[in-house]
Amino acid sequence: MIVEIIVTLLTALLAYIVYVYKWVHHYYDKRGVKYLPGVPIFGNALNSTIQRSHMIDDLDTVYRAFPDEKYVGYIEGTAPILLIRDRELMKSITIKDFDHFVDHKEFFSEEIEPLFGGSLLMMKGERWHDMRSTLSPAFTGSKMKKMLPFMTEISTNIVNHLKGRIGEDINVEDFIRRYTSDVIASTAFGLQVDSVRDKDNEFYKTGQQLSKFTGWQHFMFFFTTFFPYLSKKLGARIIPAQTMEFFNHLVLSTMEHREKNNIERPDMIQLLMEASKGAIKDDNDASDNMSPTDDTFKPKAVQRQWTQTELVGQVFIFFVAGYESSATALVMCVHELTINPDVQETLYQEIRIFKEKHGELTYDNLAALKYLDSVLCETQRKWAFALFMDRVCTKPYELPPPREGGKPVQLNKGDVVYNVVNSVHMDPQYHPNPTKFDPDRFSEENKHNIKPFTYMPFGMGPRNCIASRFALMELKVLIYDLVLNFKLVKCAKTMDPIELKPHPFNIQPKNGSWIRLEPRIGVADR
Repeated sequence: MIVEIIVTLLTALLAYIVYVYKWVHHYYDKRGVKYLPGVPIFGNALNSTIQRSHMIDDLDTVYRAFPDEKYVGYIEGTAPILLIRDRELMKSITIKDFDHFVDHKEFFSEEIEPLFGGSLLMMKGERWHDMRSTLSPAFTGSKMKKMLPFMTEISTNIVNHLKGRIGEDINVEDFIRRYTSDVIASTAFGLQVDSVRDKDNEFYKTGQQLSKFTGWQHFMFFFTTFFPYLSKKLGARIIPAQTMEFFNHLVLSTMEHREKNNIERPDMIQLLMEASKGAIKDDNDASDNMSPTDDTFKPKAVQRQWTQTELVGQVFIFFVAGYESSATALVMCVHELTINPDVQETLYQEIRIFKEKHGELTYDNLAALKYLDSVLCETQRKWAFALFMDRVCTKPYELPPPREGGKPVQLNKGDVVYNVVNSVHMDPQYHPNPTKFDPDRFSEENKHNIKPFTYMPFGMGPRNCIASRFALMELKVLIYDLVLNFKLVKCAKTMDPIELKPHPFNIQPKNGSWIRLEPRIGVADR
């Protein structure tokens, strides 16, 4: 009897899998959209799901299979996604017709992950708009100017630590993540954390837990992505409960301490305290060309009142993004500079001359480092953390035909599109010889050749990265100090060329990033 029940259940499950597999294909066939068949249950994401390759490779395989299409079908598990390839169509979806594509795909529901699901990244509609308006004053030029000294202090601490490790094989990912962890601790929470001395501090360990998924977390991510409805029913969790408790306690206790002792500090906690009272202070300098110009996100006269959980969620997502995405960009930049010594030398000469002329690095003179800016732009072109700009159709929308002679495709509420980022960044029709690390693509003389919507490391449109200026400043500070003080050289463990570690989303060198440091005797010591 038991055997018969098991056979019946397995037969039903198999029939369901075959039905869904055929249904997805029919979805594309009916609309005249080209696609690669994929594998039952996994769709086109098999290799990244079982960690045989990176998700970029899965997306890129579909992107490159149909070079003349404006969009193609991408099967994510059992879900049909439209992969947008055409630049003009990306512009329409993310900017021109944004009101049809206001929301991100729900990777983590608020019921399953309250902090992640309730963050700015996952918020929808008017609630998202109000939170974006609330947080925008935290990233104006005047706020960035106040945060720069915190970053330079932490960067100096990292450099001083590395001076004691000359001649060693150094794990780049380790010291970079200690830097980004300490920066977030300072600029978001107002905490002074020294992760190079206190190696196992709670803040750093929490970041490591969030960025290094266990086998179980990989499975749960796969399960919640491919079976979202069932995940909600089962209450599936990806992020450990103790991690959520850590952020809840840290944010709320910090707010309580500041309230009780009348403490103010230019960081995100302060902004959220003001938001909880409906008293946002927008002290932005209108003449500052680094400040937002989109009036859409100025605080409203009557501001929404946010719950404590909602406020904690914003600090949580700022921590996750600031810790992981900034670390990724820095690791890949340091690695590229190491295996491209000519680029490193050109950057050093710019930094050396800058140091002799200006002395200290300040917010006002940061923009003078043009080649440094080009180096970071090229890093983010080649190794963009974004992968794609996902958008959910929020009201019916008609896509133009995918090709000449095709028919328009009607999108309905809930349909998902992925505007491809990395594949466009590495497409030779937009960026010749794309695997070459060439910062001159972004020089003053050449940057006009970069076509719109072929460089999108921070996304595009109203749902672009709110903290992009903060991130760029964080990157520039550390790279400036590293190159000023050290020559970055290859060791036996340095991977050249870089291959990515198989992963659903994080970008890391396959065998880690390892370098050696040689001291520079010169302007840094004067």
